Amino acid sequence: MDRITLDNEEFEGRNNAYVLADESAAGDDDLALVDTGIATTDARTQLREGLAERGYDFTDVDAVVLTHFHPDHAGLAGEIQAAGDATVYVHEADAPLVEQEPDAVEDFERRRRESLERWGVPDEPRDELLGFLAAADGITGEPADVTPIEDGDVLEVGGHRLETIHAPGHAAGLCCFEPLEGEGDDATEAFVGDAVLPVYTPNVGGADVRVERPLEKYLATLRRIADRNYDRVWPGHRDPIEDPTDRALTIAAHHRERTENVLEVLREHGQADPWTVSAHLFGDLAGIHILHGPGEAYAHLDHLRHEGVVALEDGEYRLVEPDRAFDLDDLVPVPVPDSETTSDV
Repeated sequence: MDRITLDNEEFEGRNNAYVLADESAAGDDDLALVDTGIATTDARTQLREGLAERGYDFTDVDAVVLTHFHPDHAGLAGEIQAAGDATVYVHEADAPLVEQEPDAVEDFERRRRESLERWGVPDEPRDELLGFLAAADGITGEPADVTPIEDGDVLEVGGHRLETIHAPGHAAGLCCFEPLEGEGDDATEAFVGDAVLPVYTPNVGGADVRVERPLEKYLATLRRIADRNYDRVWPGHRDPIEDPTDRALTIAAHHRERTENVLEVLREHGQADPWTVSAHLFGDLAGIHILHGPGEAYAHLDHLRHEGVVALEDGEYRLVEPDRAFDLDDLVPVPVPDSETTSDV
């Protein structure tokens, strides 16, 4: 697969923009990108240079397929569209944020502020986070005129047919895209964005505060990816994943272990808000992790609340039956392989 790697120091490592080009008709290339990278000077230059090495420029891009709305994946989409009138595809749940509709952006920011308060994030780290986000505001780039898509849609771009696989959890509209070789054929590979990553575990809970029951949705996404039994997947960051079924199940195992750790925090320290649980899990946090840490703790606490294991009272979670031993296979019902994972809050 033809990919251009792009700088990204704040999130899960270097980004990937994938180039799909149909050169079957001389002088009439059909060019598409899967994700664009972040709207920074370095990433923009690297994407332009990568396209130039292949004989293209932004003006030649006919379609941009976005795995989700996060700026390190969608930041340059509007600029590319403005240069050459490319069609920009993204799931309907994320479309308003890529279009930067004022009401959608305001609602998202309001939900984030309310989440920080609800999770018990103190004033000082909250101000640090909001300052970090304000300083990084330009990375979202220009708004794009979006063509919304949904699960099961097939896109014909860059000489490929891509089937849309909705994969929420990390983001409400996150999608994987399966290149289809023929009618009825099972896809052996997929572009997966941040649904699974080769080194870190995608953040759940803080990365998109719009997602209801984020851990439950993400576990379902991991099961769906594992069930599709791909030979290889192409993530939004770093290198391809050669055994994606094992990787998906490994990440599920990580979340089962984290669920156990959250239960242990409540057993040892009593009722607590997500910020306090996060401090026990991750220690001191800075930058974007001030959002991701308590968000991850919240995702697990929220999952346990819906399972009837904890109760929420005045912003704090407590064990309903402190002395009870729980079957974690019931709480996080995903098969677990014998392998290890690296966590990133």
